[in-house]
Amino acid sequence: MSRARPWQRLILRLAALRPISWALSHLLPRLDRWELRRSNGEHSLTTLITGLPLITLHTIGARSGLPRSTFLMAIPYEGKIVLIASYFGSQQHPAWYHNLMAHPEVQVSLNGQTQTFLARLTSGAERQACWGQAASLYPGFEAYRRRAKGREIPVMVLEPLPPNSPPDQS
Repeated sequence: MSRARPWQRLILRLAALRPISWALSHLLPRLDRWELRRSNGEHSLTTLITGLPLITLHTIGARSGLPRSTFLMAIPYEGKIVLIASYFGSQQHPAWYHNLMAHPEVQVSLNGQTQTFLARLTSGAERQACWGQAASLYPGFEAYRRRAKGREIPVMVLEPLPPNSPPDQS
């Protein structure tokens, strides 16, 4: 973790609790949109209060085909970005997961910069390594895993695409 301050560590512990995570899941996206606009994409409120890296993931809707954007915690891992489709421990996968599975070429905005990535689902040892990295950054993922009651939480890896790469044909 990026040297979280003691009060940030407290917030992270509280955020793993069911009522707090529910409230934050409904409140923080709105506040993050406001803060990202105010700061010209430089930082989000979530990052300021938790110390966790947050990205804006730009996808294409799996069913609608329309552009979608969502804020997600990004776990750096070996030059890639790991995303955990925990949906706060829900019994279902988040919409952005279905979007990535249908349209794996995505845009990621971080610190005012946007880059193209290719998403893929992890498995086996890679999944375990990515999960371990994510849980060490945010221990709340373990609470979400328990809450998901048997649903295997997907772990996605985003690999950077070079500029001017051909568009995804899927």
